Amino acid sequence: MQYDVSTPHEYIEVLEHDWRKDKLLAIRELIQTLAPELEEGIQYKMLAFGKGNDYLFHLNAQKNYVSLYVGNIEKVDPTQQLLEGFNVGKGCIRLKKSNDITSSNLPAFIEKAIALWRNGIDTSC
Repeated sequence: MQYDVSTPHEYIEVLEHDWRKDKLLAIRELIQTLAPELEEGIQYKMLAFGKGNDYLFHLNAQKNYVSLYVGNIEKVDPTQQLLEGFNVGKGCIRLKKSNDITSSNLPAFIEKAIALWRNGIDTSC
C-alpha cells in the first residue's frame, strides 16, 4: 500500500492500528537501535533509513504483510540461513502476522546489513 505522506510521523499516524503497525514499529525500533546514525525519512511513499541519498532500508505496511526492503538479500546473507522461515524476494522480506521478530534471526540479518553498509559495501540491487 502507498501512503501519501511527507514525514515519518505522518506515515505512522495513517497506519491502521493492527498487527501490521505493531510489527512495523518493532522493526523500525530495531533499525533505530542498531544504527542510530541512520536518518529516517520518506522515499517511494514508505519509511526509508539511510544517510543523504544512500538508503539502506525501506519499510512499508502492505495489505497482508509488512515489507522490509534491503536491496539485494543475497549480498547480505548469501546462504539465506538468517531469513529461514520468512517469505523473501530478491530484495524484500515479507513479514506476516505469524512471524516472530524477536525469536528469529531477523535482528542478526539487519545488523549484518548495517555492518556491510558501515564498511562501504554495496548491498543494493
